[in-house]
Amino acid sequence: MGNYTADSAAINRVLTDYVEGMTFGDEARLRQAFHPSCKIIGNYHGALEWASLDEFIAAIKAESPAADGAPPVWELKSLDITGDSAVAKLTDEFLGMHFTDYLSLLQLGNGWQIVNKLYHLHP
Repeated sequence: MGNYTADSAAINRVLTDYVEGMTFGDEARLRQAFHPSCKIIGNYHGALEWASLDEFIAAIKAESPAADGAPPVWELKSLDITGDSAVAKLTDEFLGMHFTDYLSLLQLGNGWQIVNKLYHLHP
Protein backbone atom coordinates (compact mmCIF):
# COMPACT_ATOMS: atom_id res chain seq x y z
CA MET A 1 0.00 0.00 0.00
CA GLY A 2 1.01 3.56 -0.43
CA ASN A 3 2.20 3.84 -4.04
CA TYR A 4 -0.12 6.62 -5.24
CA THR A 5 0.89 6.29 -8.90
CA ALA A 6 0.32 2.53 -9.00
CA ASP A 7 -2.93 2.80 -7.01
CA SER A 8 -4.18 5.59 -9.27
CA ALA A 9 -3.48 3.51 -12.38
CA ALA A 10 -5.21 0.46 -10.87
CA ILE A 11 -8.25 2.53 -9.88
CA ASN A 12 -8.41 4.04 -13.37
CA ARG A 13 -8.61 0.50 -14.78
CA VAL A 14 -11.52 -0.26 -12.42
CA LEU A 15 -13.28 2.96 -13.48
CA THR A 16 -12.76 2.07 -17.14
CA ASP A 17 -14.28 -1.39 -16.52
CA TYR A 18 -17.21 0.31 -14.78
CA VAL A 19 -17.96 2.85 -17.52
CA GLU A 20 -17.32 0.50 -20.45
CA GLY A 21 -19.22 -2.28 -18.68
CA MET A 22 -22.24 0.02 -18.44
CA THR A 23 -21.90 1.42 -21.94
CA PHE A 24 -21.60 -1.98 -23.60
CA GLY A 25 -23.76 -4.01 -21.19
CA ASP A 26 -20.75 -6.15 -20.24
CA GLU A 27 -21.77 -8.01 -17.08
CA ALA A 28 -18.32 -9.56 -16.55
CA ARG A 29 -16.62 -6.16 -16.50
CA LEU A 30 -19.23 -4.74 -14.13
CA ARG A 31 -18.79 -7.68 -11.76
CA GLN A 32 -15.03 -7.19 -11.91
CA ALA A 33 -15.33 -3.48 -11.07
CA PHE A 34 -17.84 -3.80 -8.21
CA HIS A 35 -17.67 -5.69 -4.93
CA PRO A 36 -20.57 -8.19 -4.75
CA SER A 37 -21.99 -6.47 -1.61
CA CYS A 38 -21.96 -2.95 -3.09
CA LYS A 39 -24.95 -0.63 -3.23
CA ILE A 40 -25.96 1.73 -6.03
CA ILE A 41 -27.87 4.73 -4.68
CA GLY A 42 -29.44 7.80 -6.24
CA ASN A 43 -32.62 9.41 -7.47
CA TYR A 44 -33.50 8.01 -10.89
CA HIS A 45 -36.19 10.10 -12.63
CA GLY A 46 -37.57 11.20 -9.26
CA ALA A 47 -37.58 7.80 -7.55
CA LEU A 48 -35.03 6.67 -4.99
CA GLU A 49 -32.95 3.78 -6.27
CA TRP A 50 -31.17 1.69 -3.65
CA ALA A 51 -29.99 -1.24 -5.74
CA SER A 52 -27.83 -4.29 -5.26
CA LEU A 53 -25.22 -5.18 -7.85
CA ASP A 54 -27.50 -7.83 -9.36
CA GLU A 55 -30.36 -5.31 -9.67
CA PHE A 56 -28.04 -2.72 -11.20
CA ILE A 57 -26.67 -5.17 -13.78
CA ALA A 58 -30.19 -6.35 -14.67
CA ALA A 59 -31.27 -2.73 -15.22
CA ILE A 60 -28.22 -2.02 -17.39
CA LYS A 61 -28.83 -5.11 -19.51
CA ALA A 62 -32.53 -4.24 -19.88
CA GLU A 63 -31.69 -0.77 -21.21
CA SER A 64 -29.96 -2.26 -24.30
CA PRO A 65 -26.67 -0.38 -24.02
CA ALA A 66 -24.81 0.80 -27.11
CA ALA A 67 -23.57 -2.05 -29.23
CA ASP A 68 -21.98 0.12 -31.90
CA GLY A 69 -18.61 0.15 -30.16
CA ALA A 70 -18.52 3.93 -29.79
CA PRO A 71 -16.29 4.85 -26.86
CA PRO A 72 -18.08 5.94 -23.70
CA VAL A 73 -18.10 9.59 -22.73
CA TRP A 74 -16.72 10.08 -19.25
CA GLU A 75 -14.26 12.18 -17.26
CA LEU A 76 -12.54 11.62 -13.94
CA LYS A 77 -13.07 14.84 -11.99
CA SER A 78 -11.21 13.93 -8.82
CA LEU A 79 -9.54 11.02 -7.08
CA ASP A 80 -8.63 10.91 -3.40
CA ILE A 81 -6.65 7.91 -2.14
CA THR A 82 -5.82 7.28 1.51
CA GLY A 83 -4.17 3.94 2.18
CA ASP A 84 -6.57 1.21 1.09
CA SER A 85 -9.55 3.56 0.60
CA ALA A 86 -10.39 5.89 -2.27
CA VAL A 87 -13.15 8.13 -3.56
CA ALA A 88 -13.53 8.96 -7.25
CA LYS A 89 -15.83 11.60 -8.71
CA LEU A 90 -16.61 11.22 -12.38
CA THR A 91 -19.09 12.40 -14.95
CA ASP A 92 -20.45 10.10 -17.60
CA GLU A 93 -23.09 9.74 -20.27
CA PHE A 94 -25.40 6.73 -20.43
CA LEU A 95 -28.17 6.42 -23.02
CA GLY A 96 -28.33 10.18 -23.47
CA MET A 97 -28.43 10.86 -19.73
CA HIS A 98 -25.72 12.82 -17.90
CA PHE A 99 -24.58 11.55 -14.50
CA THR A 100 -22.17 12.58 -11.78
CA ASP A 101 -20.97 9.51 -9.86
CA TYR A 102 -19.27 9.36 -6.50
CA LEU A 103 -17.58 5.97 -6.22
CA SER A 104 -16.09 4.62 -3.00
CA LEU A 105 -13.37 2.06 -3.61
CA LEU A 106 -11.52 -0.33 -1.32
CA GLN A 107 -8.29 -2.17 -1.98
CA LEU A 108 -8.91 -5.86 -1.43
CA GLY A 109 -5.93 -8.15 -1.76
CA ASN A 110 -3.99 -6.85 -4.75
CA GLY A 111 -6.88 -5.08 -6.45
CA TRP A 112 -9.41 -2.30 -6.05
CA GLN A 113 -13.21 -2.61 -6.21
CA ILE A 114 -16.12 -0.20 -6.04
CA VAL A 115 -17.98 -0.76 -2.78
CA ASN A 116 -20.53 2.04 -3.14
CA LYS A 117 -21.91 4.16 -5.97
CA LEU A 118 -23.81 7.36 -5.19
CA TYR A 119 -25.00 9.16 -8.29
CA HIS A 120 -26.80 12.27 -9.46
CA LEU A 121 -28.82 12.24 -12.69
CA HIS A 122 -28.67 15.73 -14.19
CA PRO A 123 -31.99 17.12 -15.50
